[in-house]
Formats: sequence, C-alpha cells, structure tokens
Amino acid sequence: MLPGFFAKEAMPDTLPEVLERRPLSYNEINKCGVLFSKRRCRWRAETGGHPMRSRICQAAILVELFLLFLLLCGRYADRQKAPVFSDNIEIGQTETKEGKKDYIKWVDFTVSSQALEYACEQDILAHEAGTELNWISLLAYTAARWGGEFSRQAMQTMKDMAKKALKEADGQRTATDVIEEAGRELKYYPYYKEAYEAVLSGMVGPYEAQIEGEDGTVTWQQVYGLKAYSPIAKGFDYSDYDDFGAARSYGYSRPHLGHDMMGLVGTPIIAIESGYVEVLGWNQYGGWRIGIRSFDRKRYYYYAHLRQNYPYQSDLEEGSVVTAGQVIGYMGHTGYSTEENVNNIKTTHLHWGLELIFDESQKESDNEIWIDCYQLSQFLRRHRSGVAKVEGTKEWKRVLQIRDPAAEAAKK
Repeated sequence: MLPGFFAKEAMPDTLPEVLERRPLSYNEINKCGVLFSKRRCRWRAETGGHPMRSRICQAAILVELFLLFLLLCGRYADRQKAPVFSDNIEIGQTETKEGKKDYIKWVDFTVSSQALEYACEQDILAHEAGTELNWISLLAYTAARWGGEFSRQAMQTMKDMAKKALKEADGQRTATDVIEEAGRELKYYPYYKEAYEAVLSGMVGPYEAQIEGEDGTVTWQQVYGLKAYSPIAKGFDYSDYDDFGAARSYGYSRPHLGHDMMGLVGTPIIAIESGYVEVLGWNQYGGWRIGIRSFDRKRYYYYAHLRQNYPYQSDLEEGSVVTAGQVIGYMGHTGYSTEENVNNIKTTHLHWGLELIFDESQKESDNEIWIDCYQLSQFLRRHRSGVAKVEGTKEWKRVLQIRDPAAEAAKK
C-alpha cells in the first residue's frame, strides 16, 4: 500500500484529492483505483451502507474510472501522432556584405542506418527508372513529419512517400518535386533539408569507376550510386559501438565527439568522402591525425590516433586533394601526450569525427557542431574500399580506382 494514503479516519472521497498531494506514476494511479474501491467497500460496511452515501460512492467510482479512461486514451494518442518538437533547432546570425545571414547552430543527426539504406536505394532505383528521387529530400520529409526520429512508424511514412512520389512522377515533374511539394506543408522541412544536406550531400551521385570483369579485365564505367566509403578498408576486421558523448578526462572533462572503431595497428584508413587535406600533423589529444574538408566546405572529417612512426600515406600533405575510397593513413594508438609520436592510448582504434560548418565562424569555436557518426558508420559498412599491399613498403593502395567529378575538378 502507498504510505499515508488511506488512514482509517480520513478517507478521501475522490481520486483527484490524492493526486493534488503529489504527481503519481501510471502504475500508482492504477493501484490507487483498486485500493480506493477496496477501501470504499470496507467503509460502506462500517457505516451501514447509508443509501445517500452509497450513491455518492458509486458516482465517485464512476468519476475515477472516467479519469483513468482519459489517461489511457491520452497515452494511446501520444503513441499514434507525430511528436511536437522545436528544442533541438537553433538558428544563429552572421554579418555579411549583404546584411545579416541566418545559419544553423545545432544538429542532432538521428537518422538510422536502415533509413539511410532505404533512402539511398530509392534514389538509385529512381535514377535507373529515368526519374530523380533525392534521398536527402526523402529523409528530410520523414524527419519533418516525425521530429527527427526514425521509428518503425516513421519508416512506413518514408516508404509511403517514396511510393507516392514515384507513382506521381511524370514528364513535367520528378519524384523529388513531389516530395518537395509535400515538404512545403511542413514547418521544419527546410531546416531538416539544409541540415541533412550538410551531412550527406557528397555521398550519392554520378562518378566513373573501374569495374573488373569475369575474365579479370578492368574497364572504366559510368556509375550512379553511393560514392562514400567506410573508413576501414575491405578485408580488415574491426569492432565498434555507439560511444558518442561518453566521458573523456585527459586534459579536461569533456564528451567524446566522434566514433571509435577498434582494430589492429596498421589497418588502412580510407577517405570517407572526397575533399582536400586541411590539417596533417600531431595533436596532443588525437595524436597523429588528418583533417579533410569537403569541397563544399560543409563537412570536416577528422581521423585520429594514427600509427606511430608511419601514420600517413607518403604522398599526402596539407592541401592535397583526396578521392573517396583512397588510403590516407593507418590505424594506431597515438595521442594523449604533448610529446609527438607517443602511444598513450590503451586501445588501438580509429577515432573519426564529422563536424558540420554552416558558417565559418563555427569551425574552431565554442559552437562547433559534431554529430553522432555511429549510424553513418553502420550504413557505410556496405561500401568498403578494396586494397593491396605495396611490396617492400609499409603502405597499402586501393585496387580499383574511381573518378569523382568534384575531385577531378579540384585537381585541375
């Protein structure tokens, strides 16, 4: 029995009188309903079952049952409707020559790997069918409907929209146009579209790739599809889990703003997306590390704790253009030292992080936006770059090359 609720000499007439004392849990409310009924039966017996009092008791019980019914209905409705959200959306302003410009200050990237896989497949299938279905628009529409959450119900919403968009696409409008029209009815669609473009815009599109035939001959072919890669080379084992936000204490107390992938020393590390090397060298926290900026400058990829003595591919330097799938370095456990080339990290692993930059003032500031990369890593697991050992060296190189239009343009 809940303490202090049912003293013999002070029997409340209604459940709301108890609720005024303190908030109750759902289970406590259920228990209260049963205990009130039992207590009233005993109270009726003790008072001789006065008719007026009996009718009052019956009315009170009905009121209590009605309140419980409303509570259950409210909980059921909450499960059925899309959640209301706004707390995770922050907009800032910066001064430009044209005046003040708004930019996004925070992003919670909560898209599941299943949602990423489905949206990417729909984009590729639509391209093969002769239309366009932008996977980022599809994800943004779903997020705007469900507050950034990708539950089973949200996945069904996404599938329904993809089916509707492909069905209604014709000579005058694409499947993307259909999604965009539906998105204009949703208040937060523009926010999610811009946020997800910042994360994903370099990952799907046209490129050229070397394809090996059954007879072993290699030819260049035009390809449309996923052109981003897992940061771990094909054929190398690793383990990981979602450790974003976990506590770190070296130097100062802080959250872990990246994703750790545990493996063996010397495992080849792959460029996830094409871009240019912005940073190359030692950092007391990340050890030997590489920072690669996307060509649209919206993404900064950070690869840390690279191998002692031979951390990078020998031809890399700051300013180098790299192509997605290219070997850029090797796994190690350097870092946590002001002295260079020291292994002070206990576990061999790659730390990779993804920072979003909507305004250059965010790049190195107290307002940096680092996203949880775990689901993205799970999604990219399906696309790993094959490598081969370069005999007589400590290096590996990619086996089959690609030509990413953005990288090729940057090299000219």
